[in-house]
Amino acid sequence: MTRRILAIASGGGHWQQLMLMRPAFASAQPLYLTTLPGLPEQFGCSPAAVIPDCNRNEKIAILRCAAAIAGHMLRHRPHVVISTGALPGVLALALGRLMGARTIWVDSVANAEEMSMSGKLARRFAHLWMSQWEHVARESGATYAGAVL
Repeated sequence: MTRRILAIASGGGHWQQLMLMRPAFASAQPLYLTTLPGLPEQFGCSPAAVIPDCNRNEKIAILRCAAAIAGHMLRHRPHVVISTGALPGVLALALGRLMGARTIWVDSVANAEEMSMSGKLARRFAHLWMSQWEHVARESGATYAGAVL
């Protein structure tokens, strides 16, 4: 059975870090979701889709984003959901966990002092909760397995 993966990240550094993990998805059927139009094409990702962005201050945007993610999840039925951040990734982990998927959070390498706010939220939904900084992992209780950059 081929594993279906939903790989999601906001634009910018979160997306670039997720792209560095692509070789790990080679034997699976990944679906890539991001918030910035043009990124999937720029990185040659297929299949991929753009979802609405959201942040903690825009409640309606959170609902739109969650609805879009849920629609993709219902069609793709992922076995695994993985994210490098930010809030859309947390939403995907929460929805994925509800659907019975295994969930993985890899906090951005940009968070060198402490786990990100989204990372702290993701902890309750992630089966595997990781930091790319050994000292941040140690202090927060996350798993450390190296950095993608």
